[in-house]
Amino acid sequence: MNYSKKVMRHFRKPHNVGKIKDASGVGEVGNLVCGDMMKLYIKVKDEVLTDVKFETYGCAAAIATSSVITDLVKGKKIAKVLKMSNKDIIEELGGLPPIKIHCSLLSVEALMEALWNYHKKEGKKVPKELEKRHEMIAKVRQV
Repeated sequence: MNYSKKVMRHFRKPHNVGKIKDASGVGEVGNLVCGDMMKLYIKVKDEVLTDVKFETYGCAAAIATSSVITDLVKGKKIAKVLKMSNKDIIEELGGLPPIKIHCSLLSVEALMEALWNYHKKEGKKVPKELEKRHEMIAKVRQV
């Protein structure tokens, strides 16, 4: 499988690995077919993601997409982060093999679940687009 140099750099030396003990939100997703599992932690202050960390069990692409998403969203406002898609991840990594595109989707799903969890924990109104994404993720888990 041919990975870009950037994918391999993020796989070999991933950024922001670990837990945030007092996380504002946590998102956990997985793919039963390939076995990839991602857990993403966010710390939020004044609607800005001040810290983002991850724990991922999976292939090189799963680890690389988890690493790069933390870089892309750290320091950004929630409103901007909500617009993120897996295309942003793929572009930042210089592409992914077609069979590994699902890893980029998982990383965004983990982020959206962490944001949903944050809104729920804080008693904040969940934005409509985030609620829709959460419902879709929940349906996939039931399959």
